[in-house]
Amino acid sequence: MADAGAPDPASRAVGGMGAAVLGTLFSQSAVGLHVLDTHLRVVQANTLSGVVPDEHLVGRYFTDAYHVERPDEAEHLLRKVLDTGVAVHERVIRGRPVDSSGPSRRLMVSVHRLNDTDGRALGLLATVVDVNEREKARVRTACLTAVRTRVGRSLDVAATCEGLVEAAVPAFADFAVVEVVDDILRGSDPPPGPLGPDVPLRRAAVRGLGTDGHRSGLVGEMRRLPDRTPYSLAASDLRPRLVRIDARTPWLDADPDSARLIETTRAHSLIVAPLKLHGAVLGLVSLYRCRGTEPYEENDLPLVLTAAAHVALSIDNARRYERDHVIASTVQRRLLPQADGGGIAVETAHALLPGRNSGCWFDTIGLSGARTALMVGSIEAPGLQAAITMGQLRTVIHALAGLDLEPDEVLARLTDTAGRLAVERAALPPGDWLHRQSPTATCMYAVYDPFSRTCTLARAGHPSPVLVSPDGTTTTLDVPEGPSLFSSDSSPFATAAYELDEGSVLAFFTGSLLTGDGSAHRVREVLARPGRNLQDLCDDVVYNLPAETHPEGAALLLARTGVVPADRVATWELAHDRTSPAIARTLVRDRLDGWGVEEETIDATELIVSELITNAVRYGTPPLHLRLILDRTLTCEVHDSSRVSPHLRHARTVDEGGRGLFIVSRLATHWGTRYSGNGKALWTEQELPLPAADPAVAGRS
Repeated sequence: MADAGAPDPASRAVGGMGAAVLGTLFSQSAVGLHVLDTHLRVVQANTLSGVVPDEHLVGRYFTDAYHVERPDEAEHLLRKVLDTGVAVHERVIRGRPVDSSGPSRRLMVSVHRLNDTDGRALGLLATVVDVNEREKARVRTACLTAVRTRVGRSLDVAATCEGLVEAAVPAFADFAVVEVVDDILRGSDPPPGPLGPDVPLRRAAVRGLGTDGHRSGLVGEMRRLPDRTPYSLAASDLRPRLVRIDARTPWLDADPDSARLIETTRAHSLIVAPLKLHGAVLGLVSLYRCRGTEPYEENDLPLVLTAAAHVALSIDNARRYERDHVIASTVQRRLLPQADGGGIAVETAHALLPGRNSGCWFDTIGLSGARTALMVGSIEAPGLQAAITMGQLRTVIHALAGLDLEPDEVLARLTDTAGRLAVERAALPPGDWLHRQSPTATCMYAVYDPFSRTCTLARAGHPSPVLVSPDGTTTTLDVPEGPSLFSSDSSPFATAAYELDEGSVLAFFTGSLLTGDGSAHRVREVLARPGRNLQDLCDDVVYNLPAETHPEGAALLLARTGVVPADRVATWELAHDRTSPAIARTLVRDRLDGWGVEEETIDATELIVSELITNAVRYGTPPLHLRLILDRTLTCEVHDSSRVSPHLRHARTVDEGGRGLFIVSRLATHWGTRYSGNGKALWTEQELPLPAADPAVAGRS
């Protein structure tokens, strides 16, 4: 019969099994198990993956046993579990087991309170798992994900490099530098490897240790790689280098710039990798780890190589875009007017803001009768196509302007041309990417007549210009809006005419100039400053625009209106009879002598005027007016009230007439007919030799 006070066999079995379980856990578990007393000292422990024997831990405070980097926080955590009984699960701290060497490691700690049968606290059970390698793998994965997310979103080399250093710092590196071959920043092809010592590299991005690379001047620095350094070796054989750095590192003497950088950052570990693509070298990426962090290891190299390959491809894409942008910008600059085309009565100034697409354009064309055509336009199309389309439309406008058409007629004919271009594009094979690209273009066209001080305007989907009166009052002109040039809308264009005070300023601009917070208000504010130099006024408009608001580019054209100086124009009303040609010849000779025009030009002008007056007397109707204008050229105009158009004829040998306009066409540089509401004007232009012209006129040529 069993003793009543002795435990039964089942209880003894359970107790023995529990002891066996505890023994097995403490001897076989890969998880570090630690029993702590109420003073947070280790009273029993197993080995943590064989790093340090348990007897080296017993008797030590837990924070001392693992050299915890922040012992106060860890002790507070343990005390809280001991006091409240609320367990803590999988909290990561940094530390290292006692008697182990090397930097701190990431340790995942879980803490539970041990209670007696009455619920009183006996101590704590703390489990410790070394998750350093797992955490490193997580950091590498997160860093690579960040690189793929942030790099390649912009077609800008500098922004691409900034994306890399932002993804690497501080998760994977304490300090990061990206250097790019200098020519690549301008869109040039990358040099083939190996990279020669004479090829300059420019720092495109710097980040880390609280350093602002732009403010500190590190970004933008250019250097050539010294021989026998990790940088030159990586650029030579196109392989990465993992380097430990200390005071005895020999190559620092050959590279003083890098030595100063390493000394400043206290870097102890470096990975330098080439940015390469198809055997060509685009630059280098250098990643540093500094005091207080673990050095790089071989397992980090695959990440760096993958990130460098992604960055190199993104840089090459940005380079190709930059090259195309440079080509498009160059084409645009060559297609835009290279000199002032305004007349004697109009002063102009312009500003062209570069952007991603080169579709902004403007022009000033001198017309007959001292009139001036002013225009500005915008084309929405990718890169080079915008510049090409702009060149096509500008050429058409020049041809139409020479026909002395009204602004609405010019835009109507220009729309016809745009429609034909759109049909040609739609007829391209479906595989051609232009087949799917439908351009959009707007245009404003205006003609200023200095004798009537009238400006006639029409617009095709373009913003109306701003008129600045001589007293500084600004007004947006009410110009009827017509359809844009490539639109399917066939609505007719309408014109608006305004009589302007002498000294008024017309501001024409592309729509993008008015985008952004307060841009329109700032533009009008700056324009409302009369009496200033026109180019200074134009520049001030640009200075006062918000930054980063015109990525597509913008154009601004200012024109100050005036009149033809009285000493540069002569006008006569002539009788409508056969005596008028002779009288006109005398009047012309006297005036041209007073202007100091060469005799050869006077003789030619006499003959031109004689033929034009004769033609007007024979075929026109009164009243009859003759006008001479002295500018860069000498203009002769004969006005009558008939709208019958004269035609150039090629007279036969036996014909007695029909040679008048033929003679005029041979003597004049340009000639034509201009119609108005009260008749027509036959006009000619003759080039003036610079020594014979007035010095003030010659200075404007």
